Amino acid sequence: MDFSKCRQYSSHGKGEINLGCFKSIGENVIFEPGVLVFHPENISISNNVYIGHNSILKGYHQNELFIDKDVWIGQCCFIHSAGGVTIGRGAGLGPLVKIFTSVHKEVNPSEPVIFQDLVMKEVIVGCGCDIGVGAILLPGVKIGDGAIVGAGSVITHDVPDYHVVAGNPARILRKRDI
Repeated sequence: MDFSKCRQYSSHGKGEINLGCFKSIGENVIFEPGVLVFHPENISISNNVYIGHNSILKGYHQNELFIDKDVWIGQCCFIHSAGGVTIGRGAGLGPLVKIFTSVHKEVNPSEPVIFQDLVMKEVIVGCGCDIGVGAILLPGVKIGDGAIVGAGSVITHDVPDYHVVAGNPARILRKRDI
């Protein structure tokens, strides 16, 4: 596809949804009113995905945001995929969840941090995960399959498959009975 007509959908601008500009988009994808999408040419969404009101899918000029089938993304979520994001099949993100994949690396203390180089690290949300309301996932973390992240948690390290974590920073509470 010729993405030249999609340039208006890059990092800056209105974030309007143009289905023809996505890298790929499945069937039964629901974008509630107020959803903003940037760099859709680097976003792939599978079948049966719900994206709640006022969420922001912030693609980037490199790396990819991939949302597998049967995913539910709650209202007012923010997903920034500079380092790449994969959201596995059947995962659920509660309202206000934030996923970050980049951070400024302070190299020169005499320069403002915002002008420092970016370090990008992929975030992976495994299949069947439940990410609680307001949780924050920081660059480079992997949430294992079937894991549960408590509301308001800040994820700074990987979460093993089928474990329950909560807190700031999040810590393992228990392994799920499966």
